[in-house]
Amino acid sequence: MTRRLLLSHLSLILLVLLALEVPFGVFYARGELSRFSHTAEQGAMTLAEVCEDKMEHGLTADLPELADAYGQRTGGTVLVADRRGVVLTDTAAHAMVGKDLSAEPDISSALHDRPVVDTRRAPPTDGEYLFVTVPGGSNASVACVVRTVYSLAPLKARVHTAWLVLAAAGLGVLAAASLIGFALARSITRPVRALERATAQLAEGRITDPPATDCGPPELRRLAASFTRTATRLQHLLQAQQAFASDVSHQLKTPLTALRLRLENFEPHLAPCAQGSLDKALGELERLSRMVQGLLALARLENTEIRAEAADLSTVVADRAGIWTAFADEQQVEILVSKGTSVPVLVVPGALEQIIDNLLSNALRVSAPGTSVTLAVVTTPAQGGHAPLMAELHVIDQGPGMTEAERHRAFDRFWRAPHADHDGTGLGLALVRHLTRAGGGEVTLEAAPGGGLDAVVRLRHAECGTQQERLATTPDIDSAARSAPARRSAGVP
Repeated sequence: MTRRLLLSHLSLILLVLLALEVPFGVFYARGELSRFSHTAEQGAMTLAEVCEDKMEHGLTADLPELADAYGQRTGGTVLVADRRGVVLTDTAAHAMVGKDLSAEPDISSALHDRPVVDTRRAPPTDGEYLFVTVPGGSNASVACVVRTVYSLAPLKARVHTAWLVLAAAGLGVLAAASLIGFALARSITRPVRALERATAQLAEGRITDPPATDCGPPELRRLAASFTRTATRLQHLLQAQQAFASDVSHQLKTPLTALRLRLENFEPHLAPCAQGSLDKALGELERLSRMVQGLLALARLENTEIRAEAADLSTVVADRAGIWTAFADEQQVEILVSKGTSVPVLVVPGALEQIIDNLLSNALRVSAPGTSVTLAVVTTPAQGGHAPLMAELHVIDQGPGMTEAERHRAFDRFWRAPHADHDGTGLGLALVRHLTRAGGGEVTLEAAPGGGLDAVVRLRHAECGTQQERLATTPDIDSAARSAPARRSAGVP
């Protein structure tokens, strides 16, 4: 921004300088040439009158000395011709004495009492010269013609010097304007940079260097003050939300545990016909506990800051598949894991295990006996075919699957498919999506080729196990959610 402000400021100054200096230089050059021509013409006319007087008194022999003296005094060359155009004297020796020049345009014009002032190039140096040819006498009796020739090199040197002075003055003005413009631009952009830093800090969760409200233009000072108030208010709201989540976590666990104990104490005193109602009440209580834990985990996912770290996807998949094998055997469902090499991915600590547990729990819940659940790891380039690489985890079941509309809604909180059982909370896939996005990845649900559902988790590939990245959205896994049985932690089939 500083560069753009400075360039716009200098562009305006340069335009003004060009509008002033270029016409001034042109007018100066023309004025100098006009003054020089007028002076040369006046001098030539005076010399012509003297030559006419000499010729009338028969002193033609004095003309060479007179021409030489005039030429030395004025720095030019002098040629004098009689009324027929025959050269009487020439200080430049370019024309021989006695040569007839009446055919030359300027001589002919002067013989007809018409003075000529012209600039042209002349040998041998081929420089530009001023030619002044004037008659000596009136139209009726032109006694002689005087031609004076002056080199324009000194005049052009003065004009060039004037242009250099103008250019130096313009550069000086531009330099001064640059310093002033840079100071003004910095005074304007300094508060903007402070706001940028404060915004970046706010995105990370906390402002440690709030923007100053006493520097810069009044508009930016008011903006900085408004931003500081907004950021302070937002921090207070976030802190209040975090405090609320923490308080709820402690306040709800105790009464829910006490309620469970009281319901279980009723069991020995209930009639057999009421046993089913008690079991349903205990199931709903357990579902309520998991729902509270899921909500608290989601709240902390959105308000806590951590770093993404590298984890071996293939190793974690094999480990979680081994843990879930016993539960799958009870349901007569086989867990198949594709063999693969080590695939390091970027995830938040502990998130990969929860992602796999939730997806396996959902897949096993909808799998019929005799079917299988497949876990496959694939490494593919990111969209566009360029680095970085993306690692894909596929969790494929052979259940009833979902329609396209249901797959789009599956990640909404508390939403459950129409054919889902009633012990889910509707928060499992919402947790999976937040955990995946916290590591810079994405999760989607797709239809499996042979029927069922294919949950695809795309994670960023990490070339080194030590690579880390700070993220704005950062989860903090609730300890109660970790300790809950994995097969009961997800509620969306």
